Amino acid sequence: MIPTAIGFAAIVPVVVLNARRTTLLEMGDDIASQLGVAPERTRLTMVMAAVGLTAIATAAAGPIAFVALAGPQLARRLTLSPGLPLASGALMGAVLLLLADLVSQRTPFQVNMPVGLTTGMLGGFYLLWLLTRKRAV
Repeated sequence: MIPTAIGFAAIVPVVVLNARRTTLLEMGDDIASQLGVAPERTRLTMVMAAVGLTAIATAAAGPIAFVALAGPQLARRLTLSPGLPLASGALMGAVLLLLADLVSQRTPFQVNMPVGLTTGMLGGFYLLWLLTRKRAV
Protein backbone atom coordinates (compact mmCIF):
# COMPACT_ATOMS: atom_id res chain seq x y z
CA MET A 1 0.00 0.00 0.00
CA ILE A 2 2.77 2.44 0.86
CA PRO A 3 4.75 1.88 -2.39
CA THR A 4 1.53 2.45 -4.34
CA ALA A 5 0.87 5.73 -2.53
CA ILE A 6 4.47 6.89 -3.07
CA GLY A 7 4.33 6.11 -6.79
CA PHE A 8 0.95 7.78 -7.11
CA ALA A 9 2.16 10.88 -5.24
CA ALA A 10 5.21 11.10 -7.50
CA ILE A 11 3.40 10.77 -10.84
CA VAL A 12 0.09 12.60 -10.36
CA PRO A 13 1.69 16.07 -10.05
CA VAL A 14 3.42 15.49 -13.40
CA VAL A 15 0.06 14.68 -15.00
CA VAL A 16 -1.66 17.68 -13.44
CA LEU A 17 1.14 20.05 -14.52
CA ASN A 18 1.01 18.77 -18.11
CA ALA A 19 -2.80 18.61 -18.47
CA ARG A 20 -3.06 22.09 -19.98
CA ARG A 21 -0.27 21.36 -22.45
CA THR A 22 -2.04 18.17 -23.48
CA THR A 23 -5.22 20.15 -24.09
CA LEU A 24 -3.27 22.57 -26.30
CA LEU A 25 -1.93 19.61 -28.30
CA GLU A 26 -5.49 18.87 -29.41
CA MET A 27 -5.25 21.99 -31.62
CA GLY A 28 -2.34 20.50 -33.54
CA ASP A 29 1.41 20.48 -33.19
CA ASP A 30 1.98 23.73 -35.07
CA ILE A 31 -0.42 25.80 -32.98
CA ALA A 32 0.76 24.16 -29.75
CA SER A 33 4.37 24.99 -30.68
CA GLN A 34 3.41 28.61 -31.35
CA LEU A 35 1.78 28.73 -27.92
CA GLY A 36 5.01 27.58 -26.26
CA VAL A 37 4.35 23.84 -25.90
CA ALA A 38 6.99 21.31 -26.94
CA PRO A 39 4.73 18.64 -28.50
CA GLU A 40 7.18 15.73 -28.54
CA ARG A 41 8.38 16.33 -24.98
CA THR A 42 4.81 16.72 -23.71
CA ARG A 43 3.71 13.50 -25.43
CA LEU A 44 6.70 11.60 -24.07
CA THR A 45 6.09 12.92 -20.56
CA MET A 46 2.40 12.03 -20.60
CA VAL A 47 3.01 8.57 -22.11
CA MET A 48 5.61 7.82 -19.45
CA ALA A 49 3.23 9.05 -16.73
CA ALA A 50 0.41 6.92 -18.14
CA VAL A 51 2.66 3.87 -18.26
CA GLY A 52 3.77 4.51 -14.69
CA LEU A 53 0.23 4.95 -13.37
CA THR A 54 -0.92 1.86 -15.26
CA ALA A 55 1.95 -0.15 -13.84
CA ILE A 56 1.15 1.01 -10.31
CA ALA A 57 -2.55 0.22 -10.71
CA THR A 58 -1.84 -3.20 -12.22
CA ALA A 59 0.66 -4.05 -9.49
CA ALA A 60 -1.81 -3.01 -6.79
CA ALA A 61 -5.07 -4.41 -8.18
CA GLY A 62 -4.19 -6.89 -10.90
CA PRO A 63 -5.14 -6.65 -14.56
CA ILE A 64 -8.08 -4.29 -14.90
CA ALA A 65 -8.41 -3.87 -18.65
CA PHE A 66 -10.75 -1.35 -20.25
CA VAL A 67 -11.08 0.83 -17.15
CA ALA A 68 -8.56 3.29 -18.59
CA LEU A 69 -10.46 3.27 -21.88
CA ALA A 70 -13.96 3.60 -20.50
CA GLY A 71 -13.40 5.85 -17.46
CA PRO A 72 -12.39 9.10 -19.18
CA GLN A 73 -14.83 8.61 -22.06
CA LEU A 74 -17.78 8.08 -19.73
CA ALA A 75 -16.67 10.98 -17.53
CA ARG A 76 -16.39 13.27 -20.55
CA ARG A 77 -19.90 12.28 -21.68
CA LEU A 78 -21.43 12.70 -18.23
CA THR A 79 -19.79 16.02 -17.38
CA LEU A 80 -19.91 17.41 -20.94
CA SER A 81 -16.34 18.57 -20.38
CA PRO A 82 -14.50 19.83 -23.46
CA GLY A 83 -11.09 19.33 -21.88
CA LEU A 84 -9.23 16.43 -20.33
CA PRO A 85 -11.40 15.02 -17.52
CA LEU A 86 -8.57 14.20 -15.08
CA ALA A 87 -10.41 14.19 -11.76
CA SER A 88 -13.75 12.98 -13.09
CA GLY A 89 -12.02 10.36 -15.26
CA ALA A 90 -10.14 9.00 -12.27
CA LEU A 91 -13.30 8.96 -10.19
CA MET A 92 -15.22 7.21 -12.99
CA GLY A 93 -12.44 4.63 -13.29
CA ALA A 94 -12.66 3.95 -9.55
CA VAL A 95 -16.45 3.59 -9.78
CA LEU A 96 -16.16 1.23 -12.75
CA LEU A 97 -13.63 -0.93 -10.94
CA LEU A 98 -15.82 -0.98 -7.84
CA LEU A 99 -18.83 -2.04 -9.91
CA ALA A 100 -16.79 -4.74 -11.68
CA ASP A 101 -15.65 -6.08 -8.32
CA LEU A 102 -19.22 -6.09 -7.05
CA VAL A 103 -20.42 -7.94 -10.17
CA SER A 104 -17.61 -10.50 -9.90
CA GLN A 105 -18.46 -11.16 -6.23
CA ARG A 106 -22.20 -11.49 -6.85
CA THR A 107 -22.17 -13.86 -9.82
CA PRO A 108 -24.79 -16.62 -9.66
CA PHE A 109 -23.93 -20.18 -8.63
CA GLN A 110 -20.99 -18.96 -6.49
CA VAL A 111 -18.66 -18.74 -9.50
CA ASN A 112 -15.44 -17.05 -8.39
CA MET A 113 -14.72 -14.72 -11.32
CA PRO A 114 -11.59 -12.49 -11.35
CA VAL A 115 -12.10 -8.73 -11.56
CA GLY A 116 -9.86 -8.50 -14.64
CA LEU A 117 -12.16 -10.89 -16.50
CA THR A 118 -15.21 -8.91 -15.44
CA THR A 119 -13.73 -5.58 -16.55
CA GLY A 120 -12.67 -7.15 -19.86
CA MET A 121 -16.14 -8.52 -20.47
CA LEU A 122 -17.94 -5.31 -19.51
CA GLY A 123 -15.35 -3.23 -21.37
CA GLY A 124 -15.85 -5.34 -24.49
CA PHE A 125 -19.58 -4.70 -24.39
CA TYR A 126 -18.93 -0.99 -23.84
CA LEU A 127 -16.49 -0.89 -26.75
CA LEU A 128 -18.99 -2.62 -29.04
CA TRP A 129 -21.70 -0.19 -27.97
CA LEU A 130 -19.35 2.75 -28.52
CA LEU A 131 -18.42 1.53 -32.01
CA THR A 132 -22.03 1.03 -33.04
CA ARG A 133 -23.13 4.43 -31.69
CA LYS A 134 -20.27 6.41 -33.21
CA ARG A 135 -21.26 8.03 -36.47
CA ALA A 136 -18.74 9.12 -39.05
CA VAL A 137 -18.62 12.87 -39.66
